[in-house]
Order: sequence, then structure tokens, then C-alpha cells
Amino acid sequence: MEPSNTKKYGAEFFGTFWLVLGGCGSAVLAAGVPDLGIGFAGVSLAFGLTVLTMAYAIGHISGCHLNPAVSVGLVAAGRFPAAQLLPYIVAQVLGGIAAGGVLYLIASGKAGFDVAGGFASNGYGEHSPGQYSLLAALVCEVVMTAMFLLIILGATDKRAPAGFAPIAIGLALTLIHLISIPVTNTSVNPARSTGVALYVGDWAVAQLWLFWVAPIIGGVIGAGLYRFCGKSED
Repeated sequence: MEPSNTKKYGAEFFGTFWLVLGGCGSAVLAAGVPDLGIGFAGVSLAFGLTVLTMAYAIGHISGCHLNPAVSVGLVAAGRFPAAQLLPYIVAQVLGGIAAGGVLYLIASGKAGFDVAGGFASNGYGEHSPGQYSLLAALVCEVVMTAMFLLIILGATDKRAPAGFAPIAIGLALTLIHLISIPVTNTSVNPARSTGVALYVGDWAVAQLWLFWVAPIIGGVIGAGLYRFCGKSED
């Protein structure tokens, strides 16, 4: 039986909560620990694991979007009803904000903690980990999100091997982070960006627009690419 819309929205809330808590939590709590820190590679893997685990946990309930750009891309690809787009995005953003709050409570339990350090927020210019420009950040986020949607649509196509989509999608997000953490701290997900930026305020909120605009553009482009190259010729 098809899950109710309420169950779908709840699944998206908790799924996005896990993505932000797991991914951003690894960056804030574990990445920079002297001698034992997980570094960029560990954070990249953490983000991939959040999607992989949730795809198996809630994919059959809500489709496990966990990302407004993914939901928009799926609508553009004709894989998701536009009528459910706004509630999905609201659930995802609220899940991200809730996770940011839990992470803040945990992180602030350490002496000397200060959100001015970034709190895993996305940024460009002086707030980019590698000091990359606005243009570089824009191109990176658009391209990475486009490729992410292309992989999602291909892995979940009915012609693809069944049961392996979460692995492909989780590894894709890991790879995306390995490439782009130095550029923007990697968003490709407006809910992930919003979930931590609101607790930093200041520059993180001022630059948040890019991490809504670029991933959504990328999601639409990715949908178009898959419509072009993945359409069956039967």
C-alpha cells in the first residue's frame, strides 16, 4: 500500500536530519581532532554513508530525496509529482535545521566552541576552505549537482540493476565531496546548507543564496541530461 503523504514528509524530515547530523556532524566534531581526525576524506565518506543508509531505510517510503535540488530535479525529469514538491522541500529544510540544532547543542558542550569557525557552513571567497571565488563556487555547485542528479536518475531507472541504487548514490555523494570540499565545503543540497548556516548567521546566511540557486540549477540540468541520454528508444 502506498504510504500516506504525512509518512512521506516525516521520512524526508528524519532522513534529512540524519544527513545533516551525520555529514556536518563529522565535519564539526571529528574532522579536525589532532592525530585522530577524519579529515576531508572522512567527512566525504560520512555524507555518502548518510544517504546510503537512509536510502535503504526510507527509500520505499518517500523515495529518500533529502535534498530540495534532488526533488526539483526529479520533478523536471517527470519522476516526481510537482504537487508534492513544496511539502517535501519544507520537510527537508526543517529536518536540516533540527539537525543543526542538535549538532549545536553537542558541539557547544566543548570549551572554546564558537560558530564563528564556520560550523560546517558553505561559503565562497574568504569563506571557501581553499579561498575559491564566487564564480568557481557557482560552477562547482552547478556541475556537481547536475552529475549527482544524472547518477540518481540512472541508478533508479527501472532498467538499472535492482537494489543497488543506494550504493551508487552514496558513493556518488562521497566522490562529490572529495572533489569539492576545498571549493565550497560542498553543498549540492540547499537543506544541508540552511541547516547549519542559520546557526552561524552573518556571512553564512549572506552567502546562502548561492547554495540554493546553484544546486537547483544543477538539478534541472542533470534532469535534462538524463532525459537526453537515458531515454529509452523502444
